Amino acid sequence: MRTALMAMAIVLVSASAWAQTAPPTCKAQATDKKLAGAALTSFMKKCETDAAAVCDTSATDKKLNGAAKTSFTKKCVTDAVGN
Repeated sequence: MRTALMAMAIVLVSASAWAQTAPPTCKAQATDKKLAGAALTSFMKKCETDAAAVCDTSATDKKLNGAAKTSFTKKCVTDAVGN
Protein backbone atom coordinates (compact mmCIF):
# COMPACT_ATOMS: atom_id res chain seq x y z
CA MET A 1 0.00 0.00 0.00
CA ARG A 2 2.77 2.39 0.94
CA THR A 3 4.61 1.66 -2.32
CA ALA A 4 1.48 2.40 -4.34
CA LEU A 5 1.02 5.74 -2.57
CA MET A 6 4.66 6.65 -3.23
CA ALA A 7 4.27 5.77 -6.90
CA MET A 8 1.12 7.90 -7.17
CA ALA A 9 2.90 10.82 -5.50
CA ILE A 10 5.81 10.56 -7.95
CA VAL A 11 3.43 10.53 -10.92
CA LEU A 12 1.55 13.59 -9.63
CA VAL A 13 4.76 15.53 -9.00
CA SER A 14 6.10 14.60 -12.44
CA ALA A 15 2.86 15.64 -14.15
CA SER A 16 2.76 19.00 -12.38
CA ALA A 17 6.42 19.64 -13.16
CA TRP A 18 5.81 18.90 -16.85
CA ALA A 19 2.80 21.24 -16.93
CA GLN A 20 4.90 24.05 -15.47
CA THR A 21 7.74 23.58 -17.96
CA ALA A 22 5.61 23.16 -21.07
CA PRO A 23 6.73 25.68 -23.69
CA PRO A 24 4.33 28.48 -24.58
CA THR A 25 2.02 27.85 -27.53
CA CYS A 26 2.66 29.36 -30.95
CA LYS A 27 -0.36 31.59 -30.43
CA ALA A 28 0.99 32.85 -27.09
CA GLN A 29 4.41 33.52 -28.62
CA ALA A 30 2.84 35.46 -31.49
CA THR A 31 0.82 37.53 -29.02
CA ASP A 32 3.92 38.24 -26.92
CA LYS A 33 5.77 39.36 -30.06
CA LYS A 34 2.75 41.47 -31.10
CA LEU A 35 2.76 39.99 -34.60
CA ALA A 36 0.07 40.87 -37.13
CA GLY A 37 -0.67 40.41 -40.82
CA ALA A 38 1.90 38.63 -42.97
CA ALA A 39 4.38 38.35 -40.12
CA LEU A 40 1.77 36.55 -37.99
CA THR A 41 0.82 34.22 -40.84
CA SER A 42 4.44 33.36 -41.58
CA PHE A 43 5.30 32.82 -37.91
CA MET A 44 2.27 30.60 -37.28
CA LYS A 45 2.95 28.50 -40.39
CA LYS A 46 6.60 27.92 -39.41
CA CYS A 47 5.70 27.25 -35.79
CA GLU A 48 3.05 24.69 -36.80
CA THR A 49 5.50 22.99 -39.18
CA ASP A 50 8.14 22.81 -36.45
CA ALA A 51 5.58 21.46 -33.97
CA ALA A 52 4.46 18.79 -36.45
CA ALA A 53 8.06 17.62 -36.86
CA VAL A 54 8.61 17.42 -33.10
CA CYS A 55 5.28 15.66 -32.52
CA ASP A 56 5.95 13.19 -35.33
CA THR A 57 9.34 12.36 -33.82
CA SER A 58 7.73 11.95 -30.42
CA ALA A 59 5.10 9.58 -31.86
CA THR A 60 7.85 7.54 -33.51
CA ASP A 61 9.80 7.40 -30.23
CA LYS A 62 6.65 6.08 -28.55
CA LYS A 63 6.40 3.46 -31.31
CA LEU A 64 2.93 4.60 -32.36
CA ASN A 65 1.57 3.54 -35.77
CA GLY A 66 -1.56 4.04 -37.84
CA ALA A 67 -4.54 5.73 -36.21
CA ALA A 68 -2.82 6.01 -32.83
CA LYS A 69 0.08 7.94 -34.39
CA THR A 70 -2.28 10.17 -36.38
CA SER A 71 -4.40 10.93 -33.33
CA PHE A 72 -1.39 11.59 -31.11
CA THR A 73 0.27 13.84 -33.67
CA LYS A 74 -2.92 15.81 -34.35
CA LYS A 75 -3.50 16.49 -30.63
CA CYS A 76 0.16 17.27 -30.03
CA VAL A 77 0.24 19.83 -32.86
CA THR A 78 -3.07 21.37 -31.74
CA ASP A 79 -1.74 21.75 -28.20
CA ALA A 80 1.54 23.24 -29.43
CA VAL A 81 -0.14 25.73 -31.76
CA GLY A 82 -2.78 26.71 -29.22
CA ASN A 83 -5.89 26.73 -31.38
